[in-house]
Amino acid sequence: MSFYESLMILERIPFKELWQKYTREDVMRALAKEKLDKEDLLALLSPAAGQHLEEMARKAQRITRSHFGHAVQLFTPMYVADYCVNHCTYCSFSAIHDFPRKKLTLEEVEAEAAAIASTGLRHILLLTGESRKDSPVGYVKDCVKVLRKYFSSISIEVNPLSMEEYKELADAGVDGLTLFQEVYHQETYSKLHVKGPKRNFRARLDAPERGCQAGFRSVNIGALLGLYDWRQEAFMTAMHASYLQDRYPGCEISLSPPRFRPYLGSFNPESDVTDRALVQIILAYRLFLPRSGITLSTREPAELRDRLVHLGVTKMSAGVSTEVGGHTSDGGTPQFEISDSRSVPEIRDMLYSSGLQPVFKDWDILAESSMR
Repeated sequence: MSFYESLMILERIPFKELWQKYTREDVMRALAKEKLDKEDLLALLSPAAGQHLEEMARKAQRITRSHFGHAVQLFTPMYVADYCVNHCTYCSFSAIHDFPRKKLTLEEVEAEAAAIASTGLRHILLLTGESRKDSPVGYVKDCVKVLRKYFSSISIEVNPLSMEEYKELADAGVDGLTLFQEVYHQETYSKLHVKGPKRNFRARLDAPERGCQAGFRSVNIGALLGLYDWRQEAFMTAMHASYLQDRYPGCEISLSPPRFRPYLGSFNPESDVTDRALVQIILAYRLFLPRSGITLSTREPAELRDRLVHLGVTKMSAGVSTEVGGHTSDGGTPQFEISDSRSVPEIRDMLYSSGLQPVFKDWDILAESSMR
């Protein structure tokens, strides 16, 4: 069994009719409970809950401080290749776009790693486009070997792999996996992924579980908000995270709520995800999954990130470039436009001034490896 079987059942929910049935009493009942169930999650994502964000925020903040203290972990993405074989209608790296593709040599990977490490960051997210030919597992392993000299924790965001391949990367020093389903609504998924291996919905859906089985310390999932109705997508994401958390208690399951951002193309998102909607999603995630991490990216503007960091966020990116080699050079094609371009010191100072503790390192893969 995998989450796919659960998803097939959840898809039968008449969401459009159901959202309107929830009332203030349903929301307050959910807020009064210690452990929430599926019905409570639906209530907290419903239009009725939109009138009670203050109450939700107060409880979310208490839960966050109880489980995570005042710590906010900092990291940055590092793009090493943008070759991609998928035909996705909403992404700059899609094979449908014609632009000069780039792939870093190992010497360039080292220069990029040194530049990032000089900011004090010790957590890194390694990204490639989805092409087994141009970014094979062997290349990713070679990059990880370089990165281990500079970073205590290395996560990857690459094309879905087999459990054996994830295990190979875990043995090489990778301790975290990020993989977004993009959209859980299967009909929409099929329309947006026109060609390429990414068109296989279930292969992607089951990949985070394969990462858990391979022994990764952390797995981060999410939907690209805007591709379909945000309430339904947030619900499915949270249910997926709950499924993984229940079955793999030794793995830290986290969620990301990325909103669609402009890119190299003319795709228009189906669902308008307002700032209030994003707040409601983050609060619902925190109340439903009190132990899960929540990651907030630089897709969001600085002012909004400064407010959201108090409402359940446990991890933030800083000093971000979405171009291949963007920390040491420019002129590449960004995967998407960022909204918060602040440097690592600026994010650090913002957190301190907000009474929070920026964390540059809370894990060391080298220490873990020595105990095996």
